[in-house]
Amino acid sequence: MSTERVTVVVPTYNELENLRDLADEVVSHGYRLLIVDDASPDGTGRLAEEIAREHEGVEVLHRLAKTGLGPAYAAGFDRALGDGAEIVIEMDADFSHDPADLPRLVAAVDEGADLAIGSRYVPGGSTPDWPWPRRLTSRGGNLYARTLLGMPVRDATAGYRAFDATALRSLPYRQAESSGYGFQVEMAWRAHEAGLSIREIPVVFRDRTRGKSKMGLPIVIEAMWLVTVWGVRRLLRRRSP
Repeated sequence: MSTERVTVVVPTYNELENLRDLADEVVSHGYRLLIVDDASPDGTGRLAEEIAREHEGVEVLHRLAKTGLGPAYAAGFDRALGDGAEIVIEMDADFSHDPADLPRLVAAVDEGADLAIGSRYVPGGSTPDWPWPRRLTSRGGNLYARTLLGMPVRDATAGYRAFDATALRSLPYRQAESSGYGFQVEMAWRAHEAGLSIREIPVVFRDRTRGKSKMGLPIVIEAMWLVTVWGVRRLLRRRSP
């Protein structure tokens, strides 16, 4: 498969310190890069336009406001699929996802996976920068989601993932109920429910060293609440005659 058929979608909000270096590494693989900026007040959007003028394979999608990760990815998916991408990759802008792992995710899809997830919680994956309370919280949240939703994915909250385009079109990403990081759990669950092939690829997740994290308590609460709602709905469906 031509690397030009791979589009990496990167949502941004105030990622001025990271974006240029990230773009250089993504395009070095020959992949296309779609930056989805949510009207960053720090000038990230303007920098994205500069990068797009410098690199033929970089495109920028400007959104009018910050409305959440889910809507940003949905807009990016629409653009990437409309431009003919055969593999669409989700990736954070802060280097917590190592660009060197991109070919491994692409290879997993080429080998037959509908969804390849860069996983912290399969053998070989790790979170070396995290203190134990954060690891416990993340692992506990994933166990909770895995149990309530009945899916075998060990890292459903992971945001580093690659979709086969046909599989992605079959998912209701535009109708996602979560606007935050619960979007990742929801898409993994919807993929499992649809019978899609999911493969987890071990990755090392590093904390950002530049810029400010967008993760906060309200986002975690939203995700856990929605997982509970989806789990209850699932149990009720199973009990219905």
